[in-house]
Amino acid sequence: MIRRLLCLVVVLVLLCAAPAAAHNVSAGADLRIAQTIAGMEVTVVVKGTTRVPGPLRIGVIAFEPVTGPPVELAVRSVEDGRTVTGVARPVLRDPQYTELRVERTGPHELTLRAGNEVAVVPFRVLVERGTGAELLIYGGFFVAGLLLVGGLLTGAVARPGRAMAVSGGAAVGVTVAVMAIVFEPMLPAGPPDGAAPVVTSQAGGRPFVQGRVETVPARPAVGQEFTVRVDLVDGSTGRPVDDLAIHHEALAHVVVTSEDGRFFRHLHPLRTAAGRLEVRLRADRPGAYRTHVELEREDSGGQLLTGRFRIDGEVDMGSPEGGAEPAGAAFGAGDAEPAAPPRMRPAAPVAGRPATVELDATGPVRPWLGMSGHLIVRSQDGDFLGHVHEMGSGGPRLRFTFSFPEPGRYLAWAQYALADRIVTVPFTVDVSETVQ
Repeated sequence: MIRRLLCLVVVLVLLCAAPAAAHNVSAGADLRIAQTIAGMEVTVVVKGTTRVPGPLRIGVIAFEPVTGPPVELAVRSVEDGRTVTGVARPVLRDPQYTELRVERTGPHELTLRAGNEVAVVPFRVLVERGTGAELLIYGGFFVAGLLLVGGLLTGAVARPGRAMAVSGGAAVGVTVAVMAIVFEPMLPAGPPDGAAPVVTSQAGGRPFVQGRVETVPARPAVGQEFTVRVDLVDGSTGRPVDDLAIHHEALAHVVVTSEDGRFFRHLHPLRTAAGRLEVRLRADRPGAYRTHVELEREDSGGQLLTGRFRIDGEVDMGSPEGGAEPAGAAFGAGDAEPAAPPRMRPAAPVAGRPATVELDATGPVRPWLGMSGHLIVRSQDGDFLGHVHEMGSGGPRLRFTFSFPEPGRYLAWAQYALADRIVTVPFTVDVSETVQ
């Protein structure tokens, strides 16, 4: 009899566990999302919460000194429309978290306002859900305790058969609890409260998005503020795509370069509407420009969108940009860090073979976008863009590994964050033919 009960316990424990879903966001984990807003490069941190109703703490980390007004915050529940507001001042380290109160789990929207820019970031409030195994553990011990106490009180007057039944029941209760404790770590965790419903996707996952990259206005002038706009559409339905996954702490990474490589920006656009991303900037030199947008759709994979535009105006031949420097030697808007050029190993990279890029940081490095450093590589014609991360070597020396796909000249930018700024080191690489 007891053996049958034990088998039943194992079956029940297995049935109480829900299968793990791909791309689940862990309850209690912090959400970090980079934003380029009001001329600031910041990371918004939404701390994980453990109970609902309960507090939701939000902070804003800056990567350069900020003297402007704080960022206005609004958190709205998508399900009932309840909204709470607050403000957060961007700081360089250890943000002072603003505490807002949320009343329920599930889909929410975080609205950020700074200057005259607004971003709406969708996210979910998740709280860990008690498992069926926990119910068996506590229930088993509770039943065993009741039976043991009852057995002690009635043992003197009970018939032997009844006393044996009480003892057996207590043993079963303890066994149930112990078996649940043993098997619980082996079981996949079920979805937390507030998680999105599991939808069976088509074979192979969702398709890539169709993207349109443009500027507003269509022909900006030198020194004029303009917007890079990215519209995302599902090709099978024609509807806006609004299911981007957080990819290296951002909804998307936008790289804008001039055709000659002397202007470079690595930005993180704002979600201004469903399926629409925008980021503002200025260009200090006329000519042709390339836009590359890295993003990842849930249950789809990474994707690179491209666009072209022109900046109208005249080149000032007295400026560094009007001189005869090699492409990639100067960085737009004077943001380059005076530093020794990176070292290549081998010194003459060969197409199709991995090469190591090594450089010394000018100070203690802190994480940016979840990494110690970033290397962005563009072919001279702009048709190829690659993005890799620092190898985790630690210390002031940064190392990247990259395999250049074809021979030719490449423009490259290594980036890392110091205590009060993001450093960009531009350089060029000449890659030779593959040696047979």
